[in-house]
Amino acid sequence: MIKTNIAIGFLTGLASNVTGIILYILLFSETGIEQTLKDAMRNDYLGKIIALGAALNFLPFFLFLKKNLLYHARGVLLATVITAVIIAITKIL
Repeated sequence: MIKTNIAIGFLTGLASNVTGIILYILLFSETGIEQTLKDAMRNDYLGKIIALGAALNFLPFFLFLKKNLLYHARGVLLATVITAVIIAITKIL
């Protein structure tokens, strides 16, 4: 049961991150989603866009804490940490 709750939180964190990325691109980019992501990969600022999208993880994290769903919140935190590790690895390589 605990692993299921963490998995639900993890998937919620990933979905929140993807939603944050899409919202950021739609609000602040003049080009489309695909073109913005291609340009970000070429000019090496994809990690910054992913980090800005991860800021949306605050919403489900604090919502889960407020509802006392601690293992769900741990899953969201795990998704955020994995996102940070992926950004760090891409910056090193």
